[in-house]
Amino acid sequence: MTRLEFEGVSIDIASTRIVSDVSLRIAPGEMVGLVGPNGSGKSTLLRSAYRVLRPTGGAVLIGDESVWSMSARKAARRRAIVTQHTVLGAEFSVEEVVAMGRTPRKRMLDRDTDRDHQIVEQALDDVRMRWAAQRSFTTLSGGEQQRVLIARALAQEAGLLILDEPTNHLDVRAQFEVLDLLRHLGMTTLTALHDLDHAVSYCDRVAVMAEGRLVAVGIPADVLTPGLVHDVFGVRAVLDTHPITGRPRIAIASAAHRPTTAAGDDESTAALPDPGHTK
Repeated sequence: MTRLEFEGVSIDIASTRIVSDVSLRIAPGEMVGLVGPNGSGKSTLLRSAYRVLRPTGGAVLIGDESVWSMSARKAARRRAIVTQHTVLGAEFSVEEVVAMGRTPRKRMLDRDTDRDHQIVEQALDDVRMRWAAQRSFTTLSGGEQQRVLIARALAQEAGLLILDEPTNHLDVRAQFEVLDLLRHLGMTTLTALHDLDHAVSYCDRVAVMAEGRLVAVGIPADVLTPGLVHDVFGVRAVLDTHPITGRPRIAIASAAHRPTTAAGDDESTAALPDPGHTK
């Protein structure tokens, strides 16, 4: 396991500032959820760690080394990624898809070794998909495919896992299965999440983005207060304890008109919180 750190990262696309001066540290073994409205800059920030979008300013560090100073192969050995949209250009078996994760560990034209096969089998065991090893990847359900893609990431033997909305388009059961899996792995994990309740229930900390800025970081139940959720997401929220799991949960209701103050000022115009003042 290793740490991931964004140091004052800013990213411009087509001369437009998309991410502004984001500093965030994910400690070894920690699971951090990156949340925010659509267009807040979550995926853009992650792409700077993928080596897809080079920061305009600041640095992305894996351990003490800039991800952008590494070769693509070395970066792939240090961190594994699971993106929202994975397109495979041919018909592959589940085992073949997971074996792709071994590519950064091999030289061109190297044959698979017994160790490679053992790692692929273990990765499939870890995600409970070994039964489907010879199945075509395209015949699996969305949740099963996501498990296989996580197994491919595990086969890289990287110390860091980065995911962009891994529960997107999955049914309810599959969402919980994927999140339970990520939590069970115990890896250093940064994941963008769409569902605030998932962030509260599964993450050690959350990082909240709005309009390209990091506005709050901390323990989910401390950060995702009704006030912050209203200001950032425009909806009402209540935090309590789940009666079945005993974990914190957040209940969301539709947006409501923000009451005005006695002076007639609309409180929704208040400044977003400063992450430096958030636990």
